[in-house]
Amino acid sequence: MHLHTNPPLRAGWRTLSRLALCLALCGLPNHARAQQQSLPPITQLPDSPGQATLGSITGIITDPDGAEISGARVTLTVDASPSTPRVVTSGSDGRFSFADVPPGTFKLTILAQGFAPKQTIGDLHPGEAYDAAQITLPTAVASIDVQVTASQQEIAQAQIEAQEKQRVLGLIPNFYVSYVSNPAPLTSRQKFQLGWKTVFDPVTFLATGFIAGIQQANNSFPGYGQGAQGYGKRYAANYGDALFGTMIGNAVLPSILKQDPRYFYKGTGSVRSRALYAIATSVICKGDNGHWQPNYSGILGSAAAGGISNLYYPAADRDGATLTIENTLIGIGGTAIANLFQEFLIRKLTPNLPEFKSAKN
Repeated sequence: MHLHTNPPLRAGWRTLSRLALCLALCGLPNHARAQQQSLPPITQLPDSPGQATLGSITGIITDPDGAEISGARVTLTVDASPSTPRVVTSGSDGRFSFADVPPGTFKLTILAQGFAPKQTIGDLHPGEAYDAAQITLPTAVASIDVQVTASQQEIAQAQIEAQEKQRVLGLIPNFYVSYVSNPAPLTSRQKFQLGWKTVFDPVTFLATGFIAGIQQANNSFPGYGQGAQGYGKRYAANYGDALFGTMIGNAVLPSILKQDPRYFYKGTGSVRSRALYAIATSVICKGDNGHWQPNYSGILGSAAAGGISNLYYPAADRDGATLTIENTLIGIGGTAIANLFQEFLIRKLTPNLPEFKSAKN
């Protein structure tokens, strides 16, 4: 902001004027006594000296093109009475005026919408009609601060797209591990996206076929029989386990309970602290709110998938609730072992990962 000032103060002139006024007032009693024989006594001065010294200030507010600005707020502050500023608004012709202004230094502050504020300082002499003339307001400089930030959903989408490229030895999918510090929470749609990406991955079909072949060779679940039909039933059962276990435990329940199904790589600290963290995350998980909580999704998902499997496994191999509970506990233990591998080995076998920065849990 720049200040526009009128010509310099005339301190000498003001001092002489006040001195002359003081001398004149001091000499009145002696002069009255000298004339008291021929003039009637003076009881009241015809004019108040204060009223005689008041002046006025006028001016016109314009824009840089010279057009009058109406509605501008003009504030007057006078040194003689700094605690009582006066405010007027410019008229349709841009003019403003202040009457009965005491003499001395004054300041005008002008504000108008769409224009930068401006101040002007002047000096009003006793009884003067001060014309501030044309006061031009500069156009306000538009300051636009644009910040483009991605939404939480967009950040999460970018992160899971990177996770979907994680493959152990460049082949085996490793989509449910996050190496990002403080990752964004997943939406329900993104949780299902990871689930479908896993169960429809070609390696999932190949692994299912490999396991079914081993079961066929060992005659596991003999109720399925042998031959192509027996292999097909074993294949379908194993794929059903993967499908229901993944989708219920990693998509459906996490969406309902607002929990994150991923393993969050720790990567720092002592071996003991990292091992305890990996084991603990088989029964606890992060909620979508970022807080740790019991892993209801994983535990209940394993139990639900085990219960459903009773519908398609041979009757002789079903053991009702007992088998389901046992499988759930085995699943928790398996998750703990898998997390230990994730924490200490898998990352070293996964190529093209970004540089890891530890998360502050």
